[in-house]
Amino acid sequence: MIRILLAEDMHMVRGALVALLSLEPDLEVVAEVAEGTAILPNALTHRPDVAVLDIGLPGIDGLAAAGALSQQLPTCRTIMLTSHADSANIARAMLIGVSGFLPKDAPPTRLADAIRRVHRGERVIDSEIVVAAFHHGPNPLTERERDVLTHVAKGSDVSDVAAKLYLAPGTVRNYLSAIMSKIGARNRVDAIRIARDRGWISA
Repeated sequence: MIRILLAEDMHMVRGALVALLSLEPDLEVVAEVAEGTAILPNALTHRPDVAVLDIGLPGIDGLAAAGALSQQLPTCRTIMLTSHADSANIARAMLIGVSGFLPKDAPPTRLADAIRRVHRGERVIDSEIVVAAFHHGPNPLTERERDVLTHVAKGSDVSDVAAKLYLAPGTVRNYLSAIMSKIGARNRVDAIRIARDRGWISA
């Protein structure tokens, strides 16, 4: 039995993945979390064989959590799930020893197969993600700018983003202005569209 930790902040998506993976006779989801900060504590408690992590998690992102896992629980392999490709994230993932990189809309059977393969010690990187990532180029946004835009994309207003990221509202507005200037967006909605299309923030 392959023990799995699943990290996904969207409740319905996480529930569907847990249900589908549980149908596989050799797979068992031993922990499910919604925030990046919950990954390592749960992994150390439940000792999963494979961690399946959404790259765009609140708290700390999936790649940062994967890096912590590789240091503190090296027996646990990691698979990243992403809605969009980003060459910088793929390069970062390779450096920290991530075993798999799959699109979030991959069929459940493909995810199950990837879990089995990385558990055997293989590396599974989706070819379409790689091609798309290097077509769009590196992400020009800083980590903080991505955090701000991701929260805005999820419907948070400036005050909400400021509270969540422990920033002043004026600082959030400055970040948004810098983002729009960097990527040539007309407004916040356009900035979200551009960043999502190019895989610079999660959908």
